[in-house]
Amino acid sequence: MSDISSVNQVLAEMRRLTAAAQSAPPDNTDKTQGAGADFSALLKTSIDQVNDTQKAAGKLSEAFSAGDPNIDVAEVMVALQKAGVAFQAMTEVRNRLVTAYQDIMSMPV
Repeated sequence: MSDISSVNQVLAEMRRLTAAAQSAPPDNTDKTQGAGADFSALLKTSIDQVNDTQKAAGKLSEAFSAGDPNIDVAEVMVALQKAGVAFQAMTEVRNRLVTAYQDIMSMPV
């Protein structure tokens, strides 16, 4: 359950940063640079959490395959699904970042 709460915390933080970015005045560069550092740290944290979720699911799967009696198939399946959903969410964030970058690069100067 801690994986779900950490993913929810990351999503809540991303929503908070999005709302702050949308309400920030566009001509204030000092606030924009500070928000960039926060976004960078948030993105790194969320990528690390996705990686940790995938590693934990892999370890559970390996332990189950090795015949560990303390690990149940339902636990393995839930962990693998969590890892899959987290990876899909991270892929969608990446896709949106790439799209935003492409939009900015195609703007006339």
